[in-house]
Amino acid sequence: MNLRYFPVLLFALLLAACGGESAPEFATADVAKTRPLIIASNFPLYFFTREIAGDSAEVIFPAMEGDPVNWKPASEDIARMQSADLVVLNGAGYEAWLGWVSLPDGILLDTSAGIRDRLIPLQEETVHQHGPAGEHSHQGFAFTIWLDPMLAMEQASVIEQAISELVPENQQAHRARLATLQARLAALDEELRIAFAALADQPIIFSHPVYQYLAARYGLNGVSVHWEPGEDPGIKAWIDFQEVLRRHPAKLMIWEGQPGDEVAGQLEQLGIRSIPFHTGSNPPEGSDYFDVMKASVDRLGE
Repeated sequence: MNLRYFPVLLFALLLAACGGESAPEFATADVAKTRPLIIASNFPLYFFTREIAGDSAEVIFPAMEGDPVNWKPASEDIARMQSADLVVLNGAGYEAWLGWVSLPDGILLDTSAGIRDRLIPLQEETVHQHGPAGEHSHQGFAFTIWLDPMLAMEQASVIEQAISELVPENQQAHRARLATLQARLAALDEELRIAFAALADQPIIFSHPVYQYLAARYGLNGVSVHWEPGEDPGIKAWIDFQEVLRRHPAKLMIWEGQPGDEVAGQLEQLGIRSIPFHTGSNPPEGSDYFDVMKASVDRLGE
């Protein structure tokens, strides 16, 4: 070979080699896929979904102020849900915002649709005024389904099936994580059973009508009023409360949150102990579903 052409030939070979290596890089970039997006309508559903999905999907719980049952999604929230692969719903009338938000039916997952026969109908259909949240009604079905760990298992199972349809190649991992979650829910159920068994059949007052599934699961002898943790119920409510006590002489009142010191003090004078039992729909920062529930179990035993 003429050595004059060797540098040219060497350059051509190097150029070809570089070109051959670059092709797979562009192909990889072209076929790269992002994970499915899943949005949950309250914290327990977000927690169950995140635990089951693992790395299979991006799971989001929208930033909300106050109880998610009163959530009014902003335009950016609606846009994000419209672009989601799945929107996990509690059902039982919990997501009132569905009445004015247009979402594709195919992305909506009602986790309570399969247990409709076990939903608890509400006895009253009245509207109540509760501070800044304004008026809202209690009608249709009780919706805090996740307070019964056995029903929460059913919701989690529905979530696993939907995630596995989105990412079928990871189905085995999803089922394994579901099994772990359900084992933890079964253990929580036993802890709650023991805690409430210690109360025997003593009368209980619930600060708000949101504990129906808890009461049904553990056979609690409770009645509900309509008091908010951070508010003074007012003179009329105290008078009505005396009538409730006459018919239902409770020594324990279960609250959605910590009652004010003055209200708790007045209840204590009546011989009534106040215990916060958070529903967990929008829990304190840094807590998960089990943290919230077990903290309530511990307070019951104090």
